[in-house]
Amino acid sequence: MTTAESAGTVPGGEAAWDGGWWRPAHRLPSPNFGPRPAGAQIDLVVLHSISLPPGRYGGDEVQALFTNRLDWDAHPYFQQIRGLEVSAHFYVRRDGAIWQFVSADDRAWHAGASSWRGRSNCNDDSVGIELEGLEGDAFEPAQYAALARLMPALAQRYPIAHVAGHEHIAPGRKQDPGPGFDWRRLRRQLGWPLDAFPPGVCAG
Repeated sequence: MTTAESAGTVPGGEAAWDGGWWRPAHRLPSPNFGPRPAGAQIDLVVLHSISLPPGRYGGDEVQALFTNRLDWDAHPYFQQIRGLEVSAHFYVRRDGAIWQFVSADDRAWHAGASSWRGRSNCNDDSVGIELEGLEGDAFEPAQYAALARLMPALAQRYPIAHVAGHEHIAPGRKQDPGPGFDWRRLRRQLGWPLDAFPPGVCAG
């Protein structure tokens, strides 16, 4: 059974999509994307965490970063990432608000050097979701509720069969979303099969 099948009917179905854009999300196009390789199977969701500066929530710095509008001189931390051009498909705020920067039909720049389910270059065939948060800290109930709306909608449109954290696809290089993310809670809410998740994260 695929995750799309186990997710059942997602309210809105295809009407909820404008091409690869999910209509319920706040749409803010990023220039940081490209085409997916021919024949790419979009079967992976990668979860990340981000806050700018680290640990500060509620501002618009993440949106500015993903659209190449961040003022590099506004905070000392930004000098460490000066000139960075990155994006994600989706961004989930602490209050559960969902933003979309790149069509899920296209390739966002979120994973970097990575490998999962026997394939490298996870940007090619994944959907990247950033959660407003700090790796190791807890996430908000509203963010899990947002994932429970967004991920089944993705699974209805694309052949999603796997979900992993950035820490799983780039071990040793990345640590997000980190130990504060409750994978068991996410699985309970989604009802997806155990083998859709990284080994061990849903145990107990």
